[in-house]
Amino acid sequence: MSETPKFEVIDRRKLKAEEEQVNQKADAQVPEAPASTPGAPAEPAAGPRLVVNEGRRDSGPPETEAGAATEENAELPLAPTAEESHEQKAAYDASAQRLEDLIRAQNPAVGAQPAVGFEHLVQQLYVSAMIQMGAGTQEGQRPRVDILGARTTIDLLGVLAEKTKGNLTEAEDRTLQTVLFETRMAFLELTSMISMQAMQTPAPPPPGKK
Repeated sequence: MSETPKFEVIDRRKLKAEEEQVNQKADAQVPEAPASTPGAPAEPAAGPRLVVNEGRRDSGPPETEAGAATEENAELPLAPTAEESHEQKAAYDASAQRLEDLIRAQNPAVGAQPAVGFEHLVQQLYVSAMIQMGAGTQEGQRPRVDILGARTTIDLLGVLAEKTKGNLTEAEDRTLQTVLFETRMAFLELTSMISMQAMQTPAPPPPGKK
């Protein structure tokens, strides 16, 4: 991992004065160059040359960007190989099947569990969002609302809709769009109620006054 470059503020006025002094000493020490022969290629001037790279100010230092990218990639875990993923999937399926056989042995009336599909994911997010907005509260109890958590869950549904656009069946897309619409409407109604309650609640007195 490359180290993050350190930046130093330089006083260009002082740098300019030092540069002039160096140039004056160089002019006094360098002998006069011989006249070039007509037709002969000009030789490059000897000594250091100051190069100002103004383009780096707009695009940013390549070393810094490369270093940041390297640090970001270093923090990510290595992806499993195809063979490792295949072996893990086979072991997972075998373990899940043993668990299902154990449950059905203890409860013969329980049938085989249906395969998990896209609609189960959408339904899980829908239920989570509605519970976070107070749905399912027993009668007589005060609803416990996690409005920020509900917003995050609804945003996850939006991300899911955006990332799967064009890859869903008609039924899957209709289910996702319906759930997203209903959760957003419930969120709007709930936030409106919260805003009204906040407006009706008197503001607390300033500190030091009764």
